[in-house]
Amino acid sequence: MIEKLLTVKNRAGIHARPAAIIAQTANKFVSDISLIRDDVTVNAKSIMGVITMAAGYNTTLRIQADGPDEKDAVSSIEKLFESKFEEE
Repeated sequence: MIEKLLTVKNRAGIHARPAAIIAQTANKFVSDISLIRDDVTVNAKSIMGVITMAAGYNTTLRIQADGPDEKDAVSSIEKLFESKFEEE
């Protein structure tokens, strides 16, 4: 299992569009991928789950991936956060 901290860098936070991008990216991988905020854990492959995290600007989330392609999964999702979901 791999775990990493990610920070929401886009000003609008994780709304519908970034949530959809996260879920679409997560669904490309076989590994189980979760996003964790405080005591809430959601499946990163679920758009609704990701939206319900209500992660605004500068929120820190933990990503966990467990499976055969866990490194690639975490790396791909980390790149989305780094690029601010191509919004800015």
